[in-house]
Amino acid sequence: MGPFIDGWEIEDVEAVIAHGIPEELLYVPIVVSLAPPDCEWAQEVCIGLSNHPHFNVRGNAILGFGHLARTCRRLDLERVLPIVSAALKHEHEYVRGQAEDAAADINHYLKTMVPSP
Repeated sequence: MGPFIDGWEIEDVEAVIAHGIPEELLYVPIVVSLAPPDCEWAQEVCIGLSNHPHFNVRGNAILGFGHLARTCRRLDLERVLPIVSAALKHEHEYVRGQAEDAAADINHYLKTMVPSP
């Protein structure tokens, strides 16, 4: 997927983050949240990218929280819920849509409602 091949490692992700190219960064939250080598690390990656200026990177970081709810069955809700809630009213439709999907996954897998913005 994007700059990642099967068998990627944390160092590969950190290299893409360091390069900072949005067309590569948008894959980061997806790969780390679908197959996290460490759930806390993956969550931190998504938190860090959740305020990125590019809407695709930001939206995918928000969606990553939903994937982590499914793959890890836990999130730091005190930190993540306000991020997802704010994204529900984001100006960009893509970010809002990803936030809606993440909120649904968080509700389903963690039995926690994302507060309305």
